Amino acid sequence: MDIVASVNHLLNFVAPAFFLALGLAICARIFQLNKVGAESFIAQAAINFILGSAVLWAGLWLFSRDGKMLSYAALVGISAFCQWVLSRAWR
Repeated sequence: MDIVASVNHLLNFVAPAFFLALGLAICARIFQLNKVGAESFIAQAAINFILGSAVLWAGLWLFSRDGKMLSYAALVGISAFCQWVLSRAWR
């Protein structure tokens, strides 16, 4: 596999984490009135992306293959919890 194919596979692997993180950060700005002390848009998206990518890598390591629905369910759950914490929704 050449370098272009490798990069393509890597980008396709982390794409769900990226678009979920971006969507969560956008929805947080739309549905909340920018609470005082909330992280910036870029910080929220970056933190959600990093944690989401870590969950996908953990799923790949645990199941020895990509694309298991349990990995995607964990991605959604961890991302939602992370966004809840970043938005300080418990207050």
